[in-house]
Amino acid sequence: MSTSTTTPQRGRKIRALLAGGLVLGVGAAVTLAAWTDEEWAIGNFGAGTFNIEGSINGTDFTDHASEAGAAVLPFEIAAENLSPGDSVAAPFVVRTDAATTYGATVELTAAAGEGTIAPDLTYGITQVGATGECTEGATGTPIVPAGTGVDAITGAAPFTLEAGAADTAGAPVVLCFEVTAGDTLQQGDTGSATWEFTATSVE
Repeated sequence: MSTSTTTPQRGRKIRALLAGGLVLGVGAAVTLAAWTDEEWAIGNFGAGTFNIEGSINGTDFTDHASEAGAAVLPFEIAAENLSPGDSVAAPFVVRTDAATTYGATVELTAAAGEGTIAPDLTYGITQVGATGECTEGATGTPIVPAGTGVDAITGAAPFTLEAGAADTAGAPVVLCFEVTAGDTLQQGDTGSATWEFTATSVE
């Protein structure tokens, strides 16, 4: 008789302990989950802008992005009536535009002479302080040495442009082109010379 009454009581104790263990387990999980905190961070990104523009008078600037749209340098009338040994000069002004957010390194990357007069012409480029300083024999910072053939860029030196600020264009750089006719110039020769500058952005 005593054996039959002991077994159910023991089973009830075991079930009670298991139930208690389950309750404690749930209570511990709730306590841990109640203490949490978060921090978030976000970054916004966008690309800057980069463009240079040119002018033949230092006042009216525009893009000259192709050979077909090249700026026509304002050489004197005498440039179309050269004699051997004659020299003519004209300014070309470059700057970063108002939307540009970077400075630039600029290099002369191509030169081409065309027509019967091209083999008889040489040129040089000098960086000067203002368009009015661009005359025959102008002095300043050499960009291309005098006496360079109009289809060559040998010895060309790079120059820098500053980025503008507050939607203002960067400070202009004045380049003085001086072209000289050689002793082999023939009457009636005609032609042209074209130069290409390439700007690379710098921080």
